[in-house]
Amino acid sequence: MLVRSLDELTATDLPDAGGKGANLGELRRAGFPVPDGFVITTAAYALAAEASGATGETPASARVRLAGSPVPAGIADAVREAYRALGAPHVAVRSSATAEDLPDASFAGQQDTVLGVAGTDAVLDAVRRCWASLWNDRAVAYRQTHEVSARGLRLAVVVQRMVEAQSAGVLFTADPITGRRRRAAIEAVRGLGEQLVSGAVNPDHYTVNTRSGAVLERRGDILSDAQLRELAALGA
Repeated sequence: MLVRSLDELTATDLPDAGGKGANLGELRRAGFPVPDGFVITTAAYALAAEASGATGETPASARVRLAGSPVPAGIADAVREAYRALGAPHVAVRSSATAEDLPDASFAGQQDTVLGVAGTDAVLDAVRRCWASLWNDRAVAYRQTHEVSARGLRLAVVVQRMVEAQSAGVLFTADPITGRRRRAAIEAVRGLGEQLVSGAVNPDHYTVNTRSGAVLERRGDILSDAQLRELAALGA
């Protein structure tokens, strides 16, 4: 299949939906508030790579070919249909590689995400940008550093309804420094989370005891104690 709904995905669909897509499907099944969306599968990427001549090329050449070639007609039609079914809203277009969200390598921020995309032509342009980003210098160097093979590597693309956030951030369900459970770490910024994961700004930082709800550490005022307890409970 070229396009699949997030609602039908599980962790076993990583080869088809990439790490991000598969995990978002799991979160929706578990009842977490994940925005509606769909995934353009790795099969679509393989077809696009073949059509553009990117298969077997150097990273630099593959990147140029994927970015500069039109989305194949069958894929474009499937994306248009899925986007219309979503209501044609503003969306986030997010890379989801098969080598991503791994136990020893998160790949956070290595491939592209395009926010606030509106209109089918803009969505298709963002999809091509995500495909090409699998071969950007940053992602290639990260894979080499973590000894992740590029053999058989593919990229799915997640398209989700855009959330106009007052604040956004990252929740660690265990202390990322000590590994201690029942101690959630939360980092937050005002507005969208892209500036946090890209390292553009220094976030507020909080730690919360997930058993008692006590706020153990507070550096910043973006989130209230009640919001921190609610977030910590989600990850408990």
